[in-house]
Amino acid sequence: VQLQASGGGLVQAGGSLRLSCAASGRTFSSYAMGWFRQTPGKERMFVAAIDRGGGSTYYADSVKARFTISKDNAVNTVYLLMNSLKPEDTAVYYCAARYGLRIGAAIDSYDYWGQGTQVTVSS
Repeated sequence: VQLQASGGGLVQAGGSLRLSCAASGRTFSSYAMGWFRQTPGKERMFVAAIDRGGGSTYYADSVKARFTISKDNAVNTVYLLMNSLKPEDTAVYYCAARYGLRIGAAIDSYDYWGQGTQVTVSS
């Protein structure tokens, strides 16, 4: 599975962005998906995850009620809608794929990673 993230950019605090992650291959529906983010000098952190069917989601406390992850198996794409953005949301955002039914936050449980897209939130 190859993943291509897009949709990052510069936005003012309180604004919104929608990230997309397009996947290659014909087995996208077999993969749970996740979004992670990383700032310079810090570890990559979990943001959100969704199961392979798109019916179950899980969020980091820091983004709960502001971010929404969704998955469209018909177009092999996972999305991250980010509302009420804060300067502390500034990071490079990565999508990742995990084969199987379960979802989770552990970085080492994901099998494939996209290249990352920069999100910058100005105050």
